[in-house]
Formats: sequence, C-alpha cells, structure tokens
Amino acid sequence: MTLSELIIQCKRQDVKAQAALYERYSGTLFSICLRYSPNYVEAEDNLQDAFITIFRKINQFKDKGSFEGWMKRITVNTVLQKYRSQKVYDLKDEGQLEAEEEPTVESDGVPLSFLLKIIQELPDRYRLVFTMYVMDGYSHKDIGELLGISDGTSKSNLARARNILKNKIDAYNAEKE
Repeated sequence: MTLSELIIQCKRQDVKAQAALYERYSGTLFSICLRYSPNYVEAEDNLQDAFITIFRKINQFKDKGSFEGWMKRITVNTVLQKYRSQKVYDLKDEGQLEAEEEPTVESDGVPLSFLLKIIQELPDRYRLVFTMYVMDGYSHKDIGELLGISDGTSKSNLARARNILKNKIDAYNAEKE
C-alpha cells in the first residue's frame, strides 16, 4: 500500500491502516521520543501519546509537505506539551552567556548508546533545550517561544547541558585510558 493510500485509509479510521502506519513510522518517531524523554519507558509512553494525536488529527493533514515531517512535529509538540503541563522548565531567566563561554561537546570515540544515555540523564530543562537546539535545529527564539522562556535562558540552559555532557564524556574517556 502506498503512503497516500495509507493516509486515506487512516483518515477513514481503518484500524489495519493505522497499525501499518504505526509499524512503518514507530521507529523513526520513537527515536525522537527517546531524545526528549528522560528514560525508555517514558519515551514509549510519549510515542503512544504522539500516535494517538496523529490519528486524531490526521484529517488536518492536507497532502502539502512531508507527511513524515508533519508526524515529527506532532511528536515533538506532544512531548513538549506533556512537559509543559509538568512545568519542568518553569524557570527564571538565568542570564545570557557569551558565546565564547559555551563549552563544546566532542563525541569522537564515544559510543552512541552512551551519548543517548547521558543526554537522557540531563535535567529536563537542559535536555529539552539541548535536544531542540542541537538535534532538531530549533533557534533559541523558537525554543523560547515553545517553552515559554527567554532566549537568554535557552542559551544558558544549552551551555549548562553542554558542560554537563562534556564533563561526563571527559570522565568516560579518562576511564578508558
């Protein structure tokens, strides 16, 4: 079945088509959920919530642009909405750091599984900003609007996330030596 046919059937609430859509895209969307979630179990819950939203809103997709991109936006927004309701990033402005003060994260020689693990261990507010900025390419302005924080707080949280990650990577590399 083509993607267009699958979308049409899902718009008709065909359960088999919904299962096929889930099967086709759950891996891609789960990787997004893993990046935004503090652990595997919560990522699974977020994936289910995202698919519920996708199936509920599928009639709003008008065949303009990428369907996968549309689902990815819904997934990110679903996860952010969950954290927004939990107020995990209800922060005061922590001030703006100068660009030269922001540490960088070098990942050469560090396994991807380790990187994912330490990203998931970040405090929620840092993990969300880091994931949105570094992995999904949001600007600080967009992050601020989506999370209800200032651009400066977004920059500060990104710098702190990078610093935490850098320290964990340095410790990992030191153990290997």
